Amino acid sequence: MPRPIEHSGDLKPTAIVAYDSDGENVLNSRAPGALNKFGMTPSGLADPGWRDQMRGGKEATLAFSQHLITKGVNRLLVRSFARGAAEVDLNLVLWKWGATSPPRVSLIDDEGRLSGI
Repeated sequence: MPRPIEHSGDLKPTAIVAYDSDGENVLNSRAPGALNKFGMTPSGLADPGWRDQMRGGKEATLAFSQHLITKGVNRLLVRSFARGAAEVDLNLVLWKWGATSPPRVSLIDDEGRLSGI
């Protein structure tokens, strides 16, 4: 059964869509030691103080993502830390994408519902 997941900030109009994606250099943050290799921990990703860090100009997950980019990592598979999310709820974070491989991301619209938008 679907669970509500709470987001921060104002609620904007939202369309939930599905994507097909392929690409290389994906860091699976759930793999043992994957985050430590890049100086991050699961608790660091989940740190609720990220807004305060951002105001101070030293947000740890931003520095982490910039480090990944310099090492050629194109995508990060990470569990969702949104309120109500379970450990199996995942996000795929993309820094680079396009219409051709790799890395490719394309919208799945089998029924043509989004073609008029």
